[in-house]
Parts: sequence; structure tokens; C-alpha cells
Amino acid sequence: MKKNVGNIDRLLRAIIGILLIALTLSGTIGAWGWIGIVPLLSALFSFCPLYTLIGINTCKTR
Repeated sequence: MKKNVGNIDRLLRAIIGILLIALTLSGTIGAWGWIGIVPLLSALFSFCPLYTLIGINTCKTR
């Protein structure tokens, strides 16, 4: 897997993922909040399969 998620993108994905999971665990939102696992994992691995399909790369190349 080639990295295609940049640092700012990773930070936003991690925040959104953690927020959704926390809201689910607190009972504020329903079980759909577990979808927060997806952005959290994409932030962790710096890879987004959807970005690959549509040709987006927010990771700076060296």
C-alpha cells in the first residue's frame, strides 16, 4: 500500500474517527457511529482506498 494521505488529512481523519467512536460509546449517537473506525484506520495506515480509485493523493512526495 502506497501512502496517499497527508499529515493534515491524517489528523482530521483521526479526530473525526475518535469523536464518532466516543459519541457511540457515550450513547449520544447510535451504532452507526462505529463507522468512525474507517477514518481512524485510514489515518493510522496513511492509506485511503477511495483516494486510490479516484486518483487523489494528499501526501507530499519527495
